[in-house]
Amino acid sequence: MMDYSGKYDFAIHTEDIANALREIACTLPSLQTPEVWKQCFGAIDLTTLNATDTAEKVRTLTERVNRLPEQFAGLPSVAAICVYPALVSTVRETLAVASVQIAAVGAGFPASQTFLSVKCDECRLAVEQGAMEVDVVLSLGAFLAGDYAAAAYEIMQIRQAIGKARLKVILETGALSPTQIADAAFLAMDAGADFIKTSTGKTDPAATPEAAWIMTQCIRRFYAETGRKVGFKPAGGIVSSDDATLYYAIVRHVLGDEWLTPALFRLGASRMANNLLGSLMGKTIMYF
Repeated sequence: MMDYSGKYDFAIHTEDIANALREIACTLPSLQTPEVWKQCFGAIDLTTLNATDTAEKVRTLTERVNRLPEQFAGLPSVAAICVYPALVSTVRETLAVASVQIAAVGAGFPASQTFLSVKCDECRLAVEQGAMEVDVVLSLGAFLAGDYAAAAYEIMQIRQAIGKARLKVILETGALSPTQIADAAFLAMDAGADFIKTSTGKTDPAATPEAAWIMTQCIRRFYAETGRKVGFKPAGGIVSSDDATLYYAIVRHVLGDEWLTPALFRLGASRMANNLLGSLMGKTIMYF
């Protein structure tokens, strides 16, 4: 079992995390601004991942994204629309905003408990249907059993299967210790992840500030070692404008302003979109 934290010289101390998050908390009042909320809105992966999703529901969601400029002047578009693979073609056929990415979950989402060949085929087919990004879950079965090589191999195979599409690897941090979060983050990045993501939103706990701090520190160290920038996506249980601002602040504190673009920072949220719109408009908004 490879010692990824040792490879990247990252020792985790709980007091360091607590101190850093207290320091970040002090900056939050100054970040509760329309400009920050707009940036956060532009980083949203607008997501619907329900068993009850239909083509009509996804079409309606996509059409609302198309109409955002006329409904809310001066507001950026969301970064992506994320759906199950079978609904990617519906988004592709409906979406009229060139800047919005089409994303799909894949590889046996959310449990990642299926055959590697099935995972690769599902992700490849999603890209063939129009997905520009694929969100997959780290093989926790292999990872928690200590078989880091198998977990890394799966990511590398999926990376190969999807070609130039963006690969986001979900660590499911609520199931991991702080040291395991760091090892999983470095493993995923080493194996070719373009983004690392906290959670599927299907388990509890989902995203936490502690996990976000660890993951962004790993990204910073990985970049210093390799020169490759990897994005960060907190997801799961992120609902309010305050939540958005907190994760924005963590990324800004650890990685700097250059990471605060949709190319490197995403927010996995659906309910948050309406809440950010409400904060910007000064009233309750139920657009999505």
